[in-house]
Amino acid sequence: MSENQNLLAEQRRALIVDEVRRRGGVRVNELTRRLGVSDMTVRRDLDALARQGVLEKVHGGAVPVVEASTHEPGFEAKSGLELTAKEDIARAAARLVSPGAAIALSGGTTTYALAQQLLEVPDLTVVTNSVRVADVFHSAQRTSGQRQGAATVVLTGGVRTPSDSLVGPVADQAIAALHFDLLFLGVHGISLEAGLSTPNLAEAETNRRLVHSARRVVVVADHTKWGVVGLSSFAALEQVDTLVTDAGLPAEARAEISEHLRVLVAGEPGDEDATDI
Repeated sequence: MSENQNLLAEQRRALIVDEVRRRGGVRVNELTRRLGVSDMTVRRDLDALARQGVLEKVHGGAVPVVEASTHEPGFEAKSGLELTAKEDIARAAARLVSPGAAIALSGGTTTYALAQQLLEVPDLTVVTNSVRVADVFHSAQRTSGQRQGAATVVLTGGVRTPSDSLVGPVADQAIAALHFDLLFLGVHGISLEAGLSTPNLAEAETNRRLVHSARRVVVVADHTKWGVVGLSSFAALEQVDTLVTDAGLPAEARAEISEHLRVLVAGEPGDEDATDI
């Protein structure tokens, strides 16, 4: 394609990051051919992504950033990554929710996408420690008014993290007093050995409380989270009922995870048939 007006900057940059991670590095001339944009456009994209800390610019191209297990990207840095995958995952996960359910949504950009898919599900009670997720529901109510069947949202208190989650003793105490049918959990990383993990120690404890208070646990995570290990593990794979992911997850990883829990791949045949688990 020529200079692609249909591909938004955030979508283009998500594709660049995916290429860098998948291949271990890319050159500018390769990206201009791949994306059908000018050399200058690619260099601007690389500059923006380097400022966000999601890749490192080198002479003639870019390479992945080697992150410490304590590194926690902010919400904005993550929000432009794997957009299509997150939207597919959100749509598939939303089909697991029945009207009138009491659900919990943790912080994260994938749960944020899921919240937008749940606006039309009637009579939900939504518990969340995510400022962004709560704002999805509150903004909808401000725009359309207090309609019948609108979700009741319970936002925990706590200390705000870079990913706009509320964590710490206040959040933990609020969550411990509640019980919900279904928890949708975003994660920093998922692996066989470490299970679910995060670079934030306080967030790890809050996530443990969320898992403990849920009757069923659904992890919503795109393929780039597989094999990533943060500083603190907060749940084993056996504590999860379902992983909703995208088609980028390799077949070998799907097979390994399937030994421990149900794997639902968004966008593949059969995901439309998924219902409340």
